[in-house]
Amino acid sequence: MKRLIFLVLGCVCLGLGCVGIALPVLPTVPFFLATVFFFAKSSQKLHDWFIGTKMYRKHLDSFVKKKGMTARTKLGIMISVTLLMGFGFFMMMRAGIWGPSILLAMVWVCHIYYFVFRVKTLPSQKKQKCARENKIQE
Repeated sequence: MKRLIFLVLGCVCLGLGCVGIALPVLPTVPFFLATVFFFAKSSQKLHDWFIGTKMYRKHLDSFVKKKGMTARTKLGIMISVTLLMGFGFFMMMRAGIWGPSILLAMVWVCHIYYFVFRVKTLPSQKKQKCARENKIQE
């Protein structure tokens, strides 16, 4: 029964993560991290399959293995979240809702702080490829 619950939760998180790729309203990375966790608890085959997908490699592989993201990935996340939170902030301020507006602004500041100062910036794959080629030529 426990494996079935983990399987269902993994599928739900996978679906939400896929929707989050197209919609900035849903964060992709946390849902894919939850998918990895739930699939690992429910089925080794599903876990191995998900780790082999292009979605996992694009959104999570560098974060899980190297504890960092490329500058482009970080910027994309920060821009989409800023636009979404900015819209929510604007709508609440327009309606005169101060408390949640201040809370949302604090969450936004923490979000930007986390991605700028806490998540390591990795060189892009293009830069890594150039560095390897230069090393080989030497």
